[in-house]
Amino acid sequence: MKRRDFLRQALPAGIVLPSLINGFTVKAFGADNPLMQALLMPTTETDHVLVIIQLNGGNDGLNMVIPLEYFPEYRNARANIFIPEQKVLRLANHDKIGLHPSMTGLHQLYQNGQLRIVQSVGYPQPNFSHFRATDIWMSASDSNQVVNSGWTGRYLNYEYPNFPNGYPNSSMSDPLAIQIGSVSSLTLQGPAVSMGMSISNTSNFYNLLNGAQDPAPATPAGKELTYIRMVSQQTQRYATVIKDAAAKVTQQVTYPSANSLGDQLKIVARLIKGGLKTRVYMVSFDGFDTHASQVNTTDTTTGTHANLLKTVSDAIKAFQDDLKFLGVDERVVGMTFSEFGRRVKSNGSNGTDHGAAAPLFVFGKQVINGVSGATPVIPANANVNDNIPFQIDFRSVYATLLSNWLCVKDADLQQIMLKNYQVLPLVQSAACMKAINLSGEELIRNYPNPFTSTTTITYKTNGGHTLVQVMDTMGRVLANLIDEELPAGSYTVQFQGSQLPAGVYYVRLQNMHQQQVKAMIKAKG
Repeated sequence: MKRRDFLRQALPAGIVLPSLINGFTVKAFGADNPLMQALLMPTTETDHVLVIIQLNGGNDGLNMVIPLEYFPEYRNARANIFIPEQKVLRLANHDKIGLHPSMTGLHQLYQNGQLRIVQSVGYPQPNFSHFRATDIWMSASDSNQVVNSGWTGRYLNYEYPNFPNGYPNSSMSDPLAIQIGSVSSLTLQGPAVSMGMSISNTSNFYNLLNGAQDPAPATPAGKELTYIRMVSQQTQRYATVIKDAAAKVTQQVTYPSANSLGDQLKIVARLIKGGLKTRVYMVSFDGFDTHASQVNTTDTTTGTHANLLKTVSDAIKAFQDDLKFLGVDERVVGMTFSEFGRRVKSNGSNGTDHGAAAPLFVFGKQVINGVSGATPVIPANANVNDNIPFQIDFRSVYATLLSNWLCVKDADLQQIMLKNYQVLPLVQSAACMKAINLSGEELIRNYPNPFTSTTTITYKTNGGHTLVQVMDTMGRVLANLIDEELPAGSYTVQFQGSQLPAGVYYVRLQNMHQQQVKAMIKAKG
């Protein structure tokens, strides 16, 4: 490993590195210097916190959020793993979908007005590799574009542009972001350095509080490991503020036992209540690559996937209860994500294969309770290649949370997100900005449908950036028919599909805060 790379990866984020301004190091100015205060003050004043939960492996969204509206088609496509209709947890004021029966905690959050379900989240030209798909979600890049920074890393770099030089300081004495459960991911990577710090596991957190270390083997290598751990702990400039914050919290609600996600979220709640100004926390939970034995054959509501969903649901519910108990639930919004969903049709091993779009959850006291997007349409005779087409670009979820929760200005949002993405009604408008609720109006359709060669697509825009796309059942975008700023009104555009094989396709409209996806049928000519 090159020395430069070793230093970048080994040094804690808080270490002050030399940087010159008019011949003086940044550290030499001192925290009270007006120039230093201007350099080190965050761009936006907010006490809001974002918690990101990564579900590693590609979660099966169709067995998590059950499409009751198309239940016969769902049951037909998943004869060996479908969740029985009578077992699905029904949602108040929404009868088109329901939750997996193991998700009683999240179901209660929904019923209490603290959960937003975002349907069919994905992106054009989906990638089905775990590694590449994860990079796409973490960087917020296009699928054919490699970006070496993460979306929250770019946000934090925008807020604290001189980091790590001069940090910690009187304006920001705390870590900008904390990840628990692994080394800092691409999500927190800024343009030059990681903007966050990692607590590699929950036991290391409590070792830090108690001044303890995990035992090392009684070998020469073990002695070196002990020394490295000691040096790392000594050089971790944020250790003191983390310990001080944690020490302020002496009582929390009871979290579920043997729940690794709950263990991570318990630490997050403790640090938020303890007064850290940290804006982004990231935790993760593995096991969602359910190619085989996803369910028990004798009871499809039980098994591997049910256990995973129960762990997630119970952990988030306990976390939300804890935030309320600690009196900080007004300040925290969380979201889940997985690198992709699963195919519509189950496989012969009682499992599901890598797919495209899937639902995700946004939770917290300040979320707009309900459902974004329509129930994904399930083909009557699904084949092994059929995917759920994306309705909502995952980067629209990110853009909304940056804009309406972390209060990023419109002029800066596009630079952080690399492109212009719509803002959705996910969090309460009073948080930072207003987001308009989606209407039930039909915004896009085509005629004739079915068509043999050409069809006319009629769409309505409220003005502003408008995107009309045609996709196949694999979730790939075949054509961007409209991608421009338009005045409000109704428009038509011709789609020439004579070169396409007969089958089902989708036309998608995105206009500011709204999106709709409609099925089109290409008949044999």
